[in-house]
Amino acid sequence: MRRLFCLAALAAALLGQSVGAQAAGIEFSAGETGESTQTYRLGVVFDWDKSWFQTDVGRLTGNWNAAYTYWTGDKSSGNNSFSFSPVFVYEFGSGSVKPYLEAGIGGALFTSTRVESQNLSTAFLFEDRVGFGFRFAGGHEIGIRATHYSNGGIKEPNAGVESYALHYTMPLDF
Repeated sequence: MRRLFCLAALAAALLGQSVGAQAAGIEFSAGETGESTQTYRLGVVFDWDKSWFQTDVGRLTGNWNAAYTYWTGDKSSGNNSFSFSPVFVYEFGSGSVKPYLEAGIGGALFTSTRVESQNLSTAFLFEDRVGFGFRFAGGHEIGIRATHYSNGGIKEPNAGVESYALHYTMPLDF
């Protein structure tokens, strides 16, 4: 847990030096796999600051998401992953609380090819995600997300692993 807090402090310091006018946030997430492996994710989110298909119902937008995830396990099966994904977000409404749906496909690099009893075969995996949640005035966000990791058939076996998580994004003001 100390490692996670150190990474959060480092990410905040680096963001303070590298982000200009683009909206950014720090994402915290906790979840679990189908095999009860717990996941803890720390990420940075950079909004695209663009909108498409804007109507009275909502708008399509998105963000870049880079993250570190710690996968619990015994000494031989714990894991770490680093991921980067473009994420499309459809926000509903225009009030101070906006429900949203999200979907994205990116890549992840794992430090081991095993997560508990799952043999992932390769350290590089694709990260697919779907989720929903609420964005609040001021940039805070809370939601639920399902994330699937697999090698896309690059090598057999292609067991893959899913994580189901609750996440919170805190805006960074510059």
